[in-house]
Amino acid sequence: MATAERIESLRTKHVTLESAIDQESLRPHPDESLLMSLKKQKLRVKDEMQMLSDLH
Repeated sequence: MATAERIESLRTKHVTLESAIDQESLRPHPDESLLMSLKKQKLRVKDEMQMLSDLH
């Protein structure tokens, strides 16, 4: 996969994770462990996008 394609794929995943975080946060009793996991995943995706952007 080309770098630009990978970055775009990661952007899509980042948006999906952001949406999942928002949905979980709005629940009456959000699952804190799920939120933590989603936030960590989102951060890893963001870090990878940044690394690839710096190389590109």
